[in-house]
Amino acid sequence: MKPLRRSRFAWLSRPWLSRAWLSRAWSSRLLGAAGALFAVVLTVSACAQIPTAGAVGTSKDGGSAIGNAPQYIPLGPQSGAGPQSIIEGFFNAGSGYQNDFTVARQFLAPSNAVSWKPSQRTLVYRGSASVVSAGRPNAYRYELDVAYSVDQDGIMTQYPPGTKQSIDVEVSQIDGQWRVSKLPDGTVIPEETFKVLYRAFSVYFYDPSFAVLVPDVRWFIDNSGVAKSLVSAVIAGPAPYLKTAVASAFPPSIRLERESVPIVGTIAQVDLTSELRDASFTDRQRMHSQLVRTFAALPSVGGVSLRTNQTEVAIEDPATGKLPDPIVDPKVPAWQVGIADNQIVQYGSKQASKIDGLGSVAAFGPSSPASDTEQHLYAFLGADGKALYSLIPGQPARLLDSRQRFSPPSISPSDWVWTAGPGATGATEVVAYKPVGAQPGTDAPHVTVAAPWLSGRTVKSLRVGRDGVRVLVLSEADGQPALQIAGIVRGPDGNPKSLTDPVTLPITSKSADIALWVDESTIVVSGTSPSDPVSPELVSLQGGDPRSISPLAGIEALSAGNGEQSIYAMTKDGIFLLVRTSWTEQGKGASQLAFAG
Repeated sequence: MKPLRRSRFAWLSRPWLSRAWLSRAWSSRLLGAAGALFAVVLTVSACAQIPTAGAVGTSKDGGSAIGNAPQYIPLGPQSGAGPQSIIEGFFNAGSGYQNDFTVARQFLAPSNAVSWKPSQRTLVYRGSASVVSAGRPNAYRYELDVAYSVDQDGIMTQYPPGTKQSIDVEVSQIDGQWRVSKLPDGTVIPEETFKVLYRAFSVYFYDPSFAVLVPDVRWFIDNSGVAKSLVSAVIAGPAPYLKTAVASAFPPSIRLERESVPIVGTIAQVDLTSELRDASFTDRQRMHSQLVRTFAALPSVGGVSLRTNQTEVAIEDPATGKLPDPIVDPKVPAWQVGIADNQIVQYGSKQASKIDGLGSVAAFGPSSPASDTEQHLYAFLGADGKALYSLIPGQPARLLDSRQRFSPPSISPSDWVWTAGPGATGATEVVAYKPVGAQPGTDAPHVTVAAPWLSGRTVKSLRVGRDGVRVLVLSEADGQPALQIAGIVRGPDGNPKSLTDPVTLPITSKSADIALWVDESTIVVSGTSPSDPVSPELVSLQGGDPRSISPLAGIEALSAGNGEQSIYAMTKDGIFLLVRTSWTEQGKGASQLAFAG
């Protein structure tokens, strides 16, 4: 079927629609000329913070000093417009979020204008969309190439190019004017408009022990209502890939008492239902810590007040005081482990040194070493990556598994040695071993961790996150690499049981075989080559395209510590450290370096 016509607002999807362009357009008053089509008002953050009349402490309802989303103010329906114009106008008005999508509702039949829930879902499309007839009277389809969808809790799902979707709508005549009378909830916006309006935020949940806060990335319109969106997302709970791997202090029944989170001075006033008053002091403090860390992305928020019925509730037990602060973005030690003279060594300050208590492992031809942060457990692969061993100071090396192919070992904060490789049937298995506490000469306890989504894939890299909750997996099938993050599901005994269905992150490298955590939200990915230049890339859970790092010839291995300025590359010529945007030689001393974890 032929499209009736291309959207007259398709210019919104063009790459030059950016904050900078909008700002120039405002300053040069081009908006006046464009007003016949679409007025765009850029809301500058400084303006959003101009105090209203009154004493110090005036409430900025849901305010945020970073509310930089521009306001798209579309025209309403024109008298006498045909069905396709009304449908196009309605979907184009989905970018006009202000005042609860007032303009978009004008395109709807009266009952639909009341019942339509625009925040239920946002579909983001590539290119331009089109209206086609559905083959029956007054019925149409809005067809688009979907890039992402974002649900009401800010959870994004990405789709590959060419993912087609259509939205069924119907129109009716109301007082002689066409209006949309049947449609699903949600809005539709072009990809470039999405990049201007929306921003990635991390909301936080706990590891099962309530010791570590774990980020969960969400996408919201970057406006004054974002404070309420963040609180609602925390209350609603984690994204599907983390749901069975993390914990929250918020009980399932708790809710916001009002549809806003006012910022008074610099304090976010979070008014919750009576379940807050019924909660223990421990749970209140944990709720408070979740929100404080979540609000760290808003410079205008300096603290959080938990309230019910608009009255502040105490969070600390007068008898026991404050709980220890949860750990945020756990760090690894500055030292690394590596291989020198066919032994496992410690590397730091450009020097390799012997590790006290470790016996010789030269007979095994060690490779791909790993260590825990406390230096009481090490692991390594044998020659040519065959067989997996553990090593505890004062004990001989222990054979964990004699299979022929493994991914380099990763040691989780709870002393499990993780790896992946073909199982007895040849299918890919993820296995975790617990050598600490096992008697010398006995087999170490182990579990096969269910991960059906790895069926048919070869795991090149598997790294447990420093929070102990997430696992980073780089795998390949049919020559196509995939970078994915899954949650670790544990049983009542704390032992790992399975990996959740993962989220997939974008990478550009087609030959990637290394993937490492840089911090809680950043990953470095790289290929290897005996001599050719290799450009590693940084991938952020906060979105955006991967960022290339300066190329380095002959990268054989990579290690990553705390942050982007703690990335090391190893070549046959020695060790190199990433300093700002270039590689600086650090000498030799060791190979196959790895930070703890």
